[in-house]
Amino acid sequence: MGPVADAVTRAGGSLARIFRMADLPLRLIEAPEQIILLKDQLAVVEYAARELDDETLPLALSMQGGISGLGPFGQRVRAAPTLRDAINRCNAGICAMLQSATHMRLAEAGDAASWSYAILDDAPVGRQKNELLAFGYMVETLRNFGAPAPLRAELPARPAARSRLESMLGCEIALGSGARLVFAREHLDRLNPACAPQDPGLAMDLPELADFIAGVEHLIGLGFLAGRPGVADVSARLSLTPRTLQRRLAEAGTCFEAIRSRVFVARAQALLAQPTRSVTEVALELGYGDPAHFSRAFMAVAGTSPRAWRKARLAQAPALATPAAKP
Repeated sequence: MGPVADAVTRAGGSLARIFRMADLPLRLIEAPEQIILLKDQLAVVEYAARELDDETLPLALSMQGGISGLGPFGQRVRAAPTLRDAINRCNAGICAMLQSATHMRLAEAGDAASWSYAILDDAPVGRQKNELLAFGYMVETLRNFGAPAPLRAELPARPAARSRLESMLGCEIALGSGARLVFAREHLDRLNPACAPQDPGLAMDLPELADFIAGVEHLIGLGFLAGRPGVADVSARLSLTPRTLQRRLAEAGTCFEAIRSRVFVARAQALLAQPTRSVTEVALELGYGDPAHFSRAFMAVAGTSPRAWRKARLAQAPALATPAAKP
């Protein structure tokens, strides 16, 4: 969300309004590693484009940041030996490293190659903006290997700013059955201009789609950015009733309170491990107006008080402040 926030701030837009419309806590900006639902990411990009009245914003963001702006995923793609390998790495790794509920595919027919991107999620907001965001990263991948602009781009619906988008992509945008870039097949064999392409491997993993408990844990973690999340908050984000959420958790052998307690103590310990934060500051950050209530909640889960836990943690840490004696 960082590049989106920067673009909105530079243009004088209201980040608070965008995140309020997307029903996300503004403090998400301060938590770049926080995993969110794909539909929430789509909503933020859509509302940011509306806020700035700029239909080209998603494409501009991805083309400016390039594939390297996607962290370990982008690094792995850029390190491929050929463009074909880069595209295959992209297609194989997107769900494991970047975002689930999406699919990428390379098809070859005659002299043409077609690289498609599909959103499998049923999110109602921001689908085309996400497709344009993907186009930017895909075009930049082609450019990284010295390939020219695509022959054409296809979208399932006509974009409002078509002429400006075509100018940015360097090709026409036609209506098609899905979102795809079409380019000359011969470019797939282009070598990486880097001297020594490597495969850094998969450096991170997203939860499996079927791992319902892991998904709930991440949504509870997101909720702690805005206060103390309840079962109603998480079930609404999953488009479930609270009763259905509780039932599915019970079928998996756990309950909402147990998961929230686990996430709570992990968040609390991570904050308490920072010596510059007072216990009161940690309590406020986790949604407790009274530090005493936070201390009781922490003790109930961790078996010790926040101050005692911090003292024990500091006692175990190496003495970094004391310089080593010279021989």
